Amino acid sequence: MAADHDRLVVSGIRRYGRLPARPTVVDPLAEYQGLARARRRLRLKEWVGFTLLHPEVYSSLILQDAHYLASSEIYVFDRTATVLHQHAANARGGSLNLPHNLMDNSCAIDRPGYHVAYDFSEHTGRHHIKIDVAATGEAPAITGDLTLDATAASAPLSVSSRLPGGQMYTHKALYPVSGTLRFGDTSVAFSPDRDLAVLDEHRSLLPYRTRWVWGTFAMPTEEGPAGANFVNRPEVPGQPEESCLWTPGACEALADVRFHKQGGDPNAPWLITSADGRLDVVFTPEGRKTVKRHLGVVAIDYFQMFGRYAGTVRAEDGTVTVVKDVHGVCESMDARM
Repeated sequence: MAADHDRLVVSGIRRYGRLPARPTVVDPLAEYQGLARARRRLRLKEWVGFTLLHPEVYSSLILQDAHYLASSEIYVFDRTATVLHQHAANARGGSLNLPHNLMDNSCAIDRPGYHVAYDFSEHTGRHHIKIDVAATGEAPAITGDLTLDATAASAPLSVSSRLPGGQMYTHKALYPVSGTLRFGDTSVAFSPDRDLAVLDEHRSLLPYRTRWVWGTFAMPTEEGPAGANFVNRPEVPGQPEESCLWTPGACEALADVRFHKQGGDPNAPWLITSADGRLDVVFTPEGRKTVKRHLGVVAIDYFQMFGRYAGTVRAEDGTVTVVKDVHGVCESMDARM
């Protein structure tokens, strides 16, 4: 059982700020009781997803629970054939039971023809992703058995902050990844000295009108994984953002990130910079996954682009790292939910 000091909410009081590590127990609703807790449960959006970085494919997968609806999505973009394969499944809200003590636990969605499972094991230093999705008339089967090396992971990003009309908690980390991903007749092998998986966990009480632009990329170095995570969203002044630079062994705070699309074409490059100049990269998309749903008061206009980053990042000690043809993603969300 987690000690009180190792929880996001301690004795009914939520911890805010950049945390040194993920609390063992992350339950944003523990701050509330009775009717207030029930109301906020319907505002709670929880997800655990991964971006997989490999030279032959772009791929992301997610388990997400909005408590009125749970769902999962996975896509694989074959860079050689320039074809996007994607699957999705829905489940009853609250049924995924994404565990509050995620890092020594498991979670999954298991629907007919669609199974995605995560097994997090801190004590062994290995996490696992299992994928078994059947073919449909629109996309081939996708299967996978991947192992993430937690002993060689980046420093964690763990942020708890207030949002206008809501609250946000996120945990992110970079992991060397090994194993195999198969789609149709194609099989790709992941090598831990070359390939990475980016974990993205959220436990957030999002406002009804939610907007963000977000991106991430990562690359291996001889000293360990390095990369960046950056976002622009409505913020409460003085609250920590989730933007960061990952240097080998450290997660350095970043703020005031701006995204500048360089043209009207959907695949036009994006210039992404921080006000202090420590992040200065160009993202060149190769394709995108889109979700558009308009159901009266509920609407989602979302796209995630996958492609390549180039430019520079500068660590707090002044060390400059050149970013060249590094795989990553960039996405936009505009939702009423």
